[in-house]
Amino acid sequence: MQQSLESESHAGADGALQVLREFIDAGGYAPGDRLPAERQLIDSLGVSRTSLRKGLEALEREGAIWRHVGKGTFITASERHDVIPAIGQLSQQVTPVQMMRARLSLEPAIAREAAANASAEAVQSIKLVEQRAASAGSWDTYEALDDEFHRTIAEATGNVLLVSLFDHLNGVRRAVAWRQVIRKVDKPPADHPSFGEHTVLVAAIEERDPVAAHAAMRSHLNSVSQRLFGD
Repeated sequence: MQQSLESESHAGADGALQVLREFIDAGGYAPGDRLPAERQLIDSLGVSRTSLRKGLEALEREGAIWRHVGKGTFITASERHDVIPAIGQLSQQVTPVQMMRARLSLEPAIAREAAANASAEAVQSIKLVEQRAASAGSWDTYEALDDEFHRTIAEATGNVLLVSLFDHLNGVRRAVAWRQVIRKVDKPPADHPSFGEHTVLVAAIEERDPVAAHAAMRSHLNSVSQRLFGD
């Protein structure tokens, strides 16, 4: 029975994904366009909320959409999103060191743009995620909140293309195996270096200092790289 339910759930998610793709294609949506709210999509497409959300998650992993809590779901790629290598394919070709180099190329620029363009509401969102990350009760929780922290900074730029680039990069980063990372404790210690680095970064964004924000993000990522690889 359990296997049957799981099969039905999987089929529902696949069906919702196909229906979503057809809906987007038929609607002529362009990059930056916002999709209807979930409730409208459920009614229009005749799918369950669970199946719809799984379909949206699949499109987000592919880099076709990005979602912002409180604002909606936006198109980030045209129907030819297959011209970009799939995340799984890229993750097989990228080493962790190469991934950090890519982050160092993109994320300081994102921080600079966030400092120049973030609204007061966006800054508060960044600060809230920073605080939640600093009180995480496990490494898994911290890493999820760290992801959210960096994505919230990308969202603060107000630039859908930068958010899309960040999502694609971060999707590959999550898929890369970090087997060399060994945790000696169950959760980040109170003096975990990233906490202070995050604080400096948030302060630079809040002070609307693009140069300082760029430098703070670069310093933070260099510090992470040093801890991971000793380079």
